[in-house]
Amino acid sequence: MATSRTIQWAQLFELPAQSALPLQGRLRLAVVQAIMGGRLSPGAAMPSSRELASLLGLSRNTVTSAFLQLIDDGFLEARPRRGVFVTANARPQLATRIEPLNASNRVAPNWSRRVLRSQLDRPTLSKPEQWSAYPYPFIYGTYDPQLFPTEDFRECCVRSLARSQLPHWTPDLEIEDVPELVEQIRTRLLPKRGVFALKEEIIVTVGTQHAYYLLADALFDKDTVVGLEEPGHPHARNSFAMRQPKWVELAVDAHGLQVDALPDLDYLFVTPSHQSPTTVTLGLQRRQLLLRQAELNDFIIIEDDYEAENLYHGEPMPALKSLDPAGRVIYLGSVSKSLSPALRLGYIVAPRALITELRVIRHAMVRHPSAFLQHAYALFLSLGHHESHTRRVNQAMQERLAIAAQALTDYLGDFKFAMPQGGASIWLEAPPWVDAGELGLMARSHGVLIEAGDVFFGKPPYPCPYFRLRLSSIPAAQIAQGIRALGLAVDELAKARGEVRQF
Repeated sequence: MATSRTIQWAQLFELPAQSALPLQGRLRLAVVQAIMGGRLSPGAAMPSSRELASLLGLSRNTVTSAFLQLIDDGFLEARPRRGVFVTANARPQLATRIEPLNASNRVAPNWSRRVLRSQLDRPTLSKPEQWSAYPYPFIYGTYDPQLFPTEDFRECCVRSLARSQLPHWTPDLEIEDVPELVEQIRTRLLPKRGVFALKEEIIVTVGTQHAYYLLADALFDKDTVVGLEEPGHPHARNSFAMRQPKWVELAVDAHGLQVDALPDLDYLFVTPSHQSPTTVTLGLQRRQLLLRQAELNDFIIIEDDYEAENLYHGEPMPALKSLDPAGRVIYLGSVSKSLSPALRLGYIVAPRALITELRVIRHAMVRHPSAFLQHAYALFLSLGHHESHTRRVNQAMQERLAIAAQALTDYLGDFKFAMPQGGASIWLEAPPWVDAGELGLMARSHGVLIEAGDVFFGKPPYPCPYFRLRLSSIPAAQIAQGIRALGLAVDELAKARGEVRQF
């Protein structure tokens, strides 16, 4: 029969819903939360291991192991022949609360006036709250649980935590990077793109967006003229905008950036492998012409080798950097994007003088990216896991693209699209009466998320009939259903506009 005491114990030690922790870990968490929350005071007696095991439906060994760990961690102490108690200093001493000054005319700071470089109003790729509840998320920036190499990545993390490996990543790196990762980038990743670099010409970043910001901080000001693809990558535009350069939008066609009549520039940002967002590949002739113009007109090219590893048809196109004998190309790559964007590991390849400057700027910002993550990913690369994972991703994306192409023909036959040679996206052009932003809002009621095209333009048209379907985070089995649901949203929009669809 339950007593008031056992009811109190049951409430106090209710195991939290932490699926990542074993039962012992969940019990330790419950005890620590009770202590830190003040519900178990210093010196309080704990129930016996037998009593607590019976109360929670756990084995006595599980409870005993949890108690021993908490004793080692200093939360509990064992008193001979008396039991287990909360230690006197288990909970940190809190600062004494003092009533604030009673000012008669309190005026809060006007932060909208004080913030000098606000990004709140800049359009960017974003996901709605609770986006994962939507059944058809054709959006960017999410990982695919079906493809994530859990066992391989866990192996590398565990190996990095081995005592013999701690000296490789636990010391403060200051302005340096984990040498093993730089070596893997230099000898495994870059040669695939025809790029050969010294270790002094490589810096690791907290993802590609960090690379954009570092370059803007070092190279741009209000007088700098920067060319951007139109449409182009909004994250690059927004990061560069922090230094308020002068923008020049440069047209993109079915063959990539139009390079035959470029204006005067200081820098040009380009995504030649799979143009973001149209997915087209810049041909070799245009690449060579672009490099000649950069040398003749004295501008620098910032090459984001976006999704270069995701190639499904044809021969790999050499990176601009590999064709650049004059050192006019700054090369950006991602180490972890195909695994999960949340891992945030990228890199910059550039002349040594610029890398030296970027290291100092990075040190002032974040010191360096996580040394543990760098070391674990160096192992991931060295053991061949990266290549095998890339093969699995490419096979899955080919399958998803084929399913999407058929579904688009079936349900959105009045929309234009071209199959990409690689990557994980399809760029669509709707009929002229469709605004993709309005379609995107209507599609949500059908469970569909799309990336409306206006965010990719510096000067978006209205109506903007363009949008992107991202296939990296939606299971293959849901793609056709999702595009069918999107077709229903188009029908609904057509009815509201008095339009008749024909296909």
